[in-house]
Amino acid sequence: MRIFLVVIDSFGIGAMPDAELYGDTGSNTYRNIYGETGVKLDFLVSLGLNNIKGVAGNYKNGLKLESVASPLAAYGRLSEKTPAKDTTAGHYEIAGLVLQRPFKIYKKFPAEIVEKIEKRTGVHFLGNEVASGTEIIQRLGELHLQTGYPILYTSQDSVMQIAADISIIPLQKLYEICEVAREIMTGDNAVGRIIARPFIHKDGKFTRTEDRKDYALEPPGPTVLDFLSKNNIPVIAVGKINDIFCGRGISKSYHTGNNQEGIKILFDLIDVEKGGLIFVNLVDTDMLFGHRNNVRGYADALQFIDQHLSNFVKKMREDDILIITADHGCDPTTPSTDHSREYVPLLIYGNKIDPYNLGEIEGFDCISNFIKAVFQLADDNVIYEKIYMEEWHAK
Repeated sequence: MRIFLVVIDSFGIGAMPDAELYGDTGSNTYRNIYGETGVKLDFLVSLGLNNIKGVAGNYKNGLKLESVASPLAAYGRLSEKTPAKDTTAGHYEIAGLVLQRPFKIYKKFPAEIVEKIEKRTGVHFLGNEVASGTEIIQRLGELHLQTGYPILYTSQDSVMQIAADISIIPLQKLYEICEVAREIMTGDNAVGRIIARPFIHKDGKFTRTEDRKDYALEPPGPTVLDFLSKNNIPVIAVGKINDIFCGRGISKSYHTGNNQEGIKILFDLIDVEKGGLIFVNLVDTDMLFGHRNNVRGYADALQFIDQHLSNFVKKMREDDILIITADHGCDPTTPSTDHSREYVPLLIYGNKIDPYNLGEIEGFDCISNFIKAVFQLADDNVIYEKIYMEEWHAK
């Protein structure tokens, strides 16, 4: 038995009822991108994406998202239990860990924290503000080259990001600075992730490299990854999954620099892995396009995923299952460059999956419960009972 769990990073499908509390009223990543670009996601739509509650309808520019008569997958929309909209909380909840208190979000890091990191690492920081990563390296890049000081910034996410030109601060030194920051940013000061953001410069332009590295806090409770591992079921991580879970419960990990690499590894793994959970994050939608308010780029990234997944399912075995979801929204059509508090899609496809309208489900953790049930490691849960066809069932 193999389950391929693919997270399309930030692919939200509409503001949750409490979105106003997060400054995200009106956010709808999929709908608004469609309204601007008319992006066609033929495969995802055939699975039932547009049949999900709240998706189909008339949108701007005379465009209309239409449902299909006979979806191929089980489909529904998920609301998040954790009071957050960040990557770590979203992935934790997908894996069955619901945080009662979200990780801390800063507008500026306190001087005493910054001084501790500076003293331990022997550097001084520029910035220390809320900023877009691509914008701040353009604005402070020249000063960074002159002073040799790394750039410190955050966002409306529980992160501390440290950026440096690798000709000024070598990559390994940047990683070491982030490791020290991770040690300090715990307890009452904790953020979900410390992120190393290396970049290069040429002709006055500063460009991030693909050597980003995330330093997450170890999950504060058990996840489905731990559960599978204890039961000798392999967990293979692709993309930033290993970083998010600090390697816990993971058998093998494949780092990726972009979605092309992630998709290639996914295709490679379907040929070699005999069983287990293959947990994939496709990050470009969020990192390259959502946070940069690049609507066209986001649409193109979605089409890339859609087209390759349509070929991927042709290689699936009789008992394989493909789960497609997201961890939060990041609507590139709004003024904000941050994540948005949105519902996310749930699409479950396979020869043993009965196409079914799952409606609206509270909690991304329903995915972890379903995974446990499929591997016969837990009592049947609601989704499993509704859509998983036993051998004696007919389509």
